[in-house]
Order: sequence, then C-alpha cells, then structure tokens
Amino acid sequence: MSDQHPAAAFRESVEGANVELAYAGAKTFLKGEMRDVGAVSDVDAATFGVPYDGAVSNRPGARYGPQAIRRASGWWAYLSDYKGGLTNMQTGKQVNFDDLTVADCGDAPIFPMDSETTAESITAHMATVASQTFPVMLGGDHYCTFPALRGFAEGAGHDTVGFVQIDAHTDTTSESPVFGTDFHGSSTSLIANSEYTDYENVSQVGIRGYESPEFFEFAEETGLNLYTMRDVEDQGITSAVADAVAAAAEGTDAVYVSFDIDAVDPSVAPGTGTPVPGGLTPHQALKTMEVLGETDDVGAVDMMEVAPRYDSDEGTQRLAAYLLVTLLERKFAE
Repeated sequence: MSDQHPAAAFRESVEGANVELAYAGAKTFLKGEMRDVGAVSDVDAATFGVPYDGAVSNRPGARYGPQAIRRASGWWAYLSDYKGGLTNMQTGKQVNFDDLTVADCGDAPIFPMDSETTAESITAHMATVASQTFPVMLGGDHYCTFPALRGFAEGAGHDTVGFVQIDAHTDTTSESPVFGTDFHGSSTSLIANSEYTDYENVSQVGIRGYESPEFFEFAEETGLNLYTMRDVEDQGITSAVADAVAAAAEGTDAVYVSFDIDAVDPSVAPGTGTPVPGGLTPHQALKTMEVLGETDDVGAVDMMEVAPRYDSDEGTQRLAAYLLVTLLERKFAE
C-alpha cells in the first residue's frame, strides 16, 4: 500500500496538476518563494513592498500598489511555468525564466502617521536586501525612493550612486509651504543633496506638465540630466534612456532606477495619484526597461505610485508588473 496521500497521488498522475494558474496560489511577486529579508543571497533578485502613501500631494491609494503588482505578476509566472522557455515577441529573444530566481520578502513595516520611522524601516530593509542580491522595491509613493536609495548605498557598500528617474514630474521641490521638506515632490531633491549623489548624476526621462519658473535654468546650473517628453520624441526613447544611464553612471559605483508609473500616459495607466497627459506609450516604457536591464551599472529598481483604485480594468498594475519583468528578464534570463 502506498504511503502517498491522495492529493500527492493526484498531482503525480494528472498532467498539468502542478501548473499554478495566474490567479491561484500565493500572491508573491512572480510567485517567488516567500523569504525572510535576511535570507536571499541565493536568488537573482528579491522584492519587498512599501505600502505607504502618507507623503502624497494629490490622490492617495499607492499603499495598495505592492499587492496589486504582485497579483498582476502572476500572469508571467504562469506563462513561464506552463510554457517553459519562451520567445519574447517584442524583442525576438529566447527567454528561459528557469534562469531567473526571485524571492519575495513581504512588506517593510510601515507607520502611517510617522514618516521618519517609516523611512528608517525602508532604509533598513533595502540595505538588508542590497547586501545580498538585486533589490526590487514595490511602492508606495515616490517619497519612499529617497530612504530606499540610501539603504541601497549602505547595504551594497557604494560610496556614490547614480539615479535614473522615469517620471512625469521632477520631484525637485526642496520645500513646500504645505507639505514641508519630506513628501513625494521632494524625493529627488533629497537624493541629489544626499551624501551619495548630486544632480550631475541624476537623470530624468519623460518629464512633462509644469514645473517651477526658470526650471531649465535650474537644470543647467545644477547639471541635472533632463530628458523631457519632447526630448524623447525628438531623440527616440532608446537613445534618450541610454544617454540618461550613461550620465547617471559616470563616476559612480552603481545606478539606482526609479520608475514612477505616472511616466506612462494616463490613457494607458490611469491608476496613479498625479496623472499627466502626454506620457510614454507602453512600447516606449517597455523599451526603457529593456535598455535598463541590459546595463550592468543598474543595481536596484523600484516601481512607484501605482494606485489601483483609479483603474477598474487593472491595466496599470499589469503594465507595472510587465515593466519589472522586462528589466529582470533582460538582466537575468537571456
């Protein structure tokens, strides 16, 4: 008599029983194994969430971004499990997702009424992951990128870090009379004035809408590498992103990439707090991640400002997941 229990026997005897559908099973990023944040040195990349939107200036809801991105990522985990090796029809390349190992460390502790302690938590968790492997942070509002970059530098032992920001907004406000010095519109200012980088190693792609008077003069004086949507249209996305990475990487130990989903046009990605018309197309956004994934200088990435409540069709989080998968695929699975 077999010692095998009935469920195990069923799984062994029925073809396809061990294929987990996209909407089934644990809701981890790419259905990766759930791990303690201190035990990820044996994987290619490790994700953690930051469900915090206490520093937004417009519509809240990015606190629900990490779980939404995780759920959406299940589709690519299903495809890779079901079909094995895949052909990426956009790039024409063969992709073996068996070569990509991803763990999910859950969410960093968040303190909704205490931004300082929340920032300390983000720094500590990013530093712990970065000391072991490639970190992927799921936001959360864009203020969280500042303590994350600090944690990346500390954990990976980098003295200098370049910063590539894909965004509709520059986030260079040093102080607001309403929101103070620590909100999602000040994150890049905080990063550029930190001990780890300055504006000469900050690159921004996809900027549009309105900024402060004489902002172009500010960019020239500080050395900020600015690629507005007009620049992207004139230069082409591949060239603009390649130049942005090169500028951020020059003289630094590594590059931190932050992708604010509002960089994409809101007709495609409406699920965000501060949408601005005229943004990146899905093709441009995916091409951006292809270029970034092919660059050895890139040492960390985050996906910010996904607010799923504003997108009833769930397309925003689906695109956000696809963008991260694209970068990781190019970095580890080709």
